[in-house]
Amino acid sequence: MDDAETIQLMGGFLIALMLSGIVFALAYPYFSGDKQGERRIQDVTEGKSKRRRGPQSAMEAVANNRRKQVADTLKDLEQKQAEKSKLSLRQKIERTGMDITPQTFYIASAISGVVLGIAFFLSFPNVTPLAHLGAVFVGGVGLPRWFISFRIKRRLNKFLAEFANSIDVIVRGVKTGLPLNECLSIIARESPEPVCTEFKEVVEQQRVGVTLGEALERLANRVPLAETRFFAIVIGIQQSAGGNLSEALGNLSGVLRDRSRMQMKVQALSSEAKASAGVLASLPFVVMLLVYLSTPKYIALLFTTKTGNFMLGIAAFWMTCGMLVMRKMINFKF
Repeated sequence: MDDAETIQLMGGFLIALMLSGIVFALAYPYFSGDKQGERRIQDVTEGKSKRRRGPQSAMEAVANNRRKQVADTLKDLEQKQAEKSKLSLRQKIERTGMDITPQTFYIASAISGVVLGIAFFLSFPNVTPLAHLGAVFVGGVGLPRWFISFRIKRRLNKFLAEFANSIDVIVRGVKTGLPLNECLSIIARESPEPVCTEFKEVVEQQRVGVTLGEALERLANRVPLAETRFFAIVIGIQQSAGGNLSEALGNLSGVLRDRSRMQMKVQALSSEAKASAGVLASLPFVVMLLVYLSTPKYIALLFTTKTGNFMLGIAAFWMTCGMLVMRKMINFKF
């Protein structure tokens, strides 16, 4: 391939990249649903108070004050969560529940990169050195980071599956006359992992002088779920303003169970779309593997020539765009 053809191919790639970026930027607001979500959140937060006329009753004024207090608490908590959104590696490892140090993680990442690089070199010895470096980078940086994210997500799902039962323990204990601290101790002793570990940390912090509100706020930071934030807010409001704690936590438990049922329903309704997306995303790789097994010389041009490498880059770019669009279409916020 001469320089003129290379320049033409690079020009075509840049034009395709610009067009795809323009199309994605124009089409994103229509399939993302962010604008509709923002409008709905604004309508809910504003409420109907602005549209009402005439004086309010005493009960309405109290209800509005409570809603305002809850909204202010949520806003402050969201601001603190946004300030702490940048987590260090040590904090991420703590969220996984693994008892390892960052140094151990770095050593394991280096070993993973070397092993994947050697395996890729033995499988494809004729590939350009840049591809080998890419395999080492994926094994040393991509796979360990993905593993950390996977462990965090799995642990959060386990916590969420048992969190409603833990709240029910508090509700029954408060109704029978037990203090809140004793109910938390029961959860720390008898609940399954990882709920028992997190509540044990709350109990231990209270023993050394940390207030319950601050301990629950730390729990919400260690377990970044909306449910734990709601739990901390309910306990904080009850301690500052009083009220029936068992009724508030009972309502929270019902909300958590309703959210869980909604999540399972959404997963069931979207399972067909997820299966179709998985088939469409894996089909090019399966076809490439079958062609490589049947006629390796036919497909080897994609790996041994500049034109083939360029076409693989374009295919990888468009496959990534397609997967991101499909992922956005089959994942729902609720």
